[in-house]
Amino acid sequence: MHSKANSMGQNVNVYGVGWVVASKPAAPAWRPDPRANLMLSPMPPTIKDVAKVAGVSVATVSRVMNGHAAVTPETRARILGIAKELKFTPSGAARSLIMKRTQTIGALLPDLHGEYFSELIRGIDLAARARGLHLLVSSSHGNAEEAATALRAMHGRVDGMLVMTPHLSAEFLEGHLPSGLPAVLMNACAPNEHHASFQVDNYGGAREMTQHLWQQGHRRIAFVAGPVQNHEANERLRGYREALTALSRTAKPSIWQGDFTEETGYQAARQILEASPRPTAIFAANDMMALGCMAVMARAQLQVPQDISVVGFDDIPIARYVTPALTTVRVPIVDLGSQALAALALQIERQPAEPAPSSVLQVQLVHRQSCAPPPRSSGAA
Repeated sequence: MHSKANSMGQNVNVYGVGWVVASKPAAPAWRPDPRANLMLSPMPPTIKDVAKVAGVSVATVSRVMNGHAAVTPETRARILGIAKELKFTPSGAARSLIMKRTQTIGALLPDLHGEYFSELIRGIDLAARARGLHLLVSSSHGNAEEAATALRAMHGRVDGMLVMTPHLSAEFLEGHLPSGLPAVLMNACAPNEHHASFQVDNYGGAREMTQHLWQQGHRRIAFVAGPVQNHEANERLRGYREALTALSRTAKPSIWQGDFTEETGYQAARQILEASPRPTAIFAANDMMALGCMAVMARAQLQVPQDISVVGFDDIPIARYVTPALTTVRVPIVDLGSQALAALALQIERQPAEPAPSSVLQVQLVHRQSCAPPPRSSGAA
């Protein structure tokens, strides 16, 4: 009998008939893929399931999900791929317990009504979603007691606070903001060194609009003011007053009280039309009041701007769609919300840290169709 070594180093019979001494390696025992049952299960997969499929510890999966660096790139990629395949979503509650965070930001605003606050919340929400954060929004309704109640209610539920309180003092904020809680102020009445703040140049915008109306030839410019206790409203009123004083020693301010709502703009405009001599232009301290003024003009069968000019402040989305389109001062409302949220998120990540310095967002005069030189018959030019 002659034998010969095969490629596996085993001897086989070359001349023999009907028998072979070589054999193939035994096939590994069949084992079911655990992913199959998990993907068919009605129960959501857990971190233990991901660890089992990946062949790693639960702690390793946890490190990957929480972004820790102590995992090799290959292992990280494999775990993330398996988590995606299993449609695994980390538990927010568990992550909060581990990281001692709620992944939630609180926002206290003076009101929630109107397009201004819709745009502001949109800006905050866009920046929050990009960072995997949630929002808890409350309103003080312009009331200090309600603001204090809202701040107390959010304590322990949020990782940081965005606070827009143009009617509250620095002393109030110091007394009611929880100690150690990161906070960013927006258009605060009195920014302080303890909190980062974002301001809009309300004063500069009002000065520029008043100067624009004067350059158009208007000398009788009525101003519909915002709420008396509101810092933003007061800055816009100050800009109007000081611009008139700088333009002419004889120019007299014509101020009518409003509260940033369409209704008060409507009522103020009705009174303005009864004034003698009648103003040739109305500068409303926000767009909502300007729209109320324009409604009165339409009802009185006066054309804007041929008979009287109407301008506003904020540039809310509807301002460009009314007829005539509203000349106004553009406030970067969405940017105000998104930048404030970004600064707050940075504070939370870098605790403890010094707050960022105050920032002033610039405004822009927007020329549209509701403003023109006064009619010659008015005697204003």
